[in-house]
Amino acid sequence: MVQITVHRSGFTPVPLRPSEQRELLSYGLGITNVVARATARADELSAEEYREGGRTLALKVARIRPRWLAVLGVTAYRAAFDDRKARVGPQARTIGGTRVWVLPNPSGLNAHWTPATLAEEFGRLREAAARR
Repeated sequence: MVQITVHRSGFTPVPLRPSEQRELLSYGLGITNVVARATARADELSAEEYREGGRTLALKVARIRPRWLAVLGVTAYRAAFDDRKARVGPQARTIGGTRVWVLPNPSGLNAHWTPATLAEEFGRLREAAARR
């Protein structure tokens, strides 16, 4: 679903296959989860896994220094960065000079986000990233 959402939002000219995920970088886009371990549901991850994922992510961002960091999942972001009030969208927090944008998790369990509204939110990030 992420590849279709990314395409519908205008980031890529064609939908990419999951195996082509690294090609997003050629479009100036990197999207990440806070925790790399796959689970069926977010509640299968511990608070410590989220915090460790946040620390690891912050170190990567400090090394790579992108203009924007897009994090999938507001619940994951809140747990990883101890920000209980975070909402989907741009965050006040920065990591170094990197701005942070929380995107909705496109999981089927997050059903109130339709493909159209997911693409709209990803598009908001695309528009913000295009502005310098």
